Amino acid sequence: MKALVACEYSGRVRRELERVGFEAWSCDLLPSEDESPRHIVGDVSAMLREPWDFVVAHPPCTRLANSGVRWLHERDLWSELDEAAAFFRQCLDANAPFLAVENPVMHKHALERVGRRHSCTVQPWQFGDAESKRTCFWTRNLPALKATHRKPEYIAQSVHKAPPSPDRWKERSRTFPGIAKAIANQWGRYVLQHPGLAA
Repeated sequence: MKALVACEYSGRVRRELERVGFEAWSCDLLPSEDESPRHIVGDVSAMLREPWDFVVAHPPCTRLANSGVRWLHERDLWSELDEAAAFFRQCLDANAPFLAVENPVMHKHALERVGRRHSCTVQPWQFGDAESKRTCFWTRNLPALKATHRKPEYIAQSVHKAPPSPDRWKERSRTFPGIAKAIANQWGRYVLQHPGLAA
């Protein structure tokens, strides 16, 4: 079965899906950090229209996330919000029976444009990474992810407290390893066990 990981340059989710048995591909405007031959550099829009068994998408969140809502009016970024929401909807419309689209908590203006709320939310510490970063998923034909770890005594907030730098956005956008494993172990195996829905 074939899987597409849209807007991923780290290769974390692609490698985990390959581990459980998928022919997995990633696509991003950036080259892959692991130099995989199954990574395509470019716009993923056309690939989202091709048939896949499973799509996991990580569309840019800069204009959609609740953390940046104040800048919409202050910097007149409404047209950028419209573009970001349109691409998010394109990910939601990916040509696959099984779908998971990831983003942080959205502000109300983004939700109005996207047209639907998330299906489930998770935290990295629920899957073995002692970090806090609420992550939302909009899904199709998938159950909610189930936590694999108990809450640790100490939870870091390195994503939120990262100092300003040219690559800050890049470091903050990586999928945590534990969540990547859960995507493969729970959702990936679920897709592999329900091929009838992909027919």
